Amino acid sequence: MPEAQLDRFLLKVKLGYPSEDEEGAILSRFQQENPLDNLTSVVEAAELLELQKLCRQVYIEDSIRNYVTAITRATRNHQGVELGASPRASLSLYLASQALAAIRGRSYVMPDDVKYLAVPTLAHRLIAKTEARLRGHSLESIVREIVSTVPVPVEGTT
Repeated sequence: MPEAQLDRFLLKVKLGYPSEDEEGAILSRFQQENPLDNLTSVVEAAELLELQKLCRQVYIEDSIRNYVTAITRATRNHQGVELGASPRASLSLYLASQALAAIRGRSYVMPDDVKYLAVPTLAHRLIAKTEARLRGHSLESIVREIVSTVPVPVEGTT
């Protein structure tokens, strides 16, 4: 998929394969009928929009906003990266951090929220240099390295 399209996905989450028992349970569900035919919504559209509004109300200190941009900007200068994260990637990490804080029951974003989401939010948007790929460096490991080198903001330093 072209990088412009990859940049439009908020997160990339790797699920892996189910265990043997889980896979058997999946097959059993399809024995009599297709369970996908009976899907029902878990949330109405209006409620989802309201939840999105609530997430946007989660407070982000200036220092944490700067932390988000420092991480994404560092991807643009990393020796193993051909194409770094775009401003859209910064916005995605910012918004995802707000949502995670809300899910965790907080009205504010912490640096740990940003760290936790950096790999699933940024790695799929980058293009590694050929030499980095040949050396076995994954985009995920590059983002982890960047996160480990960008100074973490100290509480109350806006």
